[in-house]
Amino acid sequence: LSSGINAEYGHYKDGSAIPDKLLDKLVASKQANVATTTCRQLVFALFDQDIHTKENADTAASFSNANERVMGTPAPASTNFAAQFGHMAGGYDAQYYGYMWSEVYSDDMFQSVFRDAGVLSKEAGLKYRTCILQPGGSIDAFDMLKNMLGREPNSDAFFKAKGFA
Repeated sequence: LSSGINAEYGHYKDGSAIPDKLLDKLVASKQANVATTTCRQLVFALFDQDIHTKENADTAASFSNANERVMGTPAPASTNFAAQFGHMAGGYDAQYYGYMWSEVYSDDMFQSVFRDAGVLSKEAGLKYRTCILQPGGSIDAFDMLKNMLGREPNSDAFFKAKGFA
């Protein structure tokens, strides 16, 4: 990792390499609070699914229930998180879970195509351009992803990136 980063980055004054110990700490910090933030996204997705699949929804109760189900604690009494959560009224319509799926797919692409080749690899970049960017909307996005990976996508890289595997 350090050779790739230090090939592109260095100290802003003298260009010296970033020390390996500092890079190791930076990489390790990626895992800080990952369980909490992942669970938070899951709460939002469950809440979104719940309120968009009912004729009438009590948003305060729905959010509190989702929070208790995932985080183990209800939302604070006399609060209504949904009142300030603009995503729920902005056209998502039970699709908030897409945030987490996009992480699953991007982690799979990174681990499968870019990690070993390098993020600046010409071959990996051309594969991305050919399989994802070039077809644009002419091919279903899931099919483009399968073409890029050469297989069905899976969640293994997502769990690994989160430190859960």
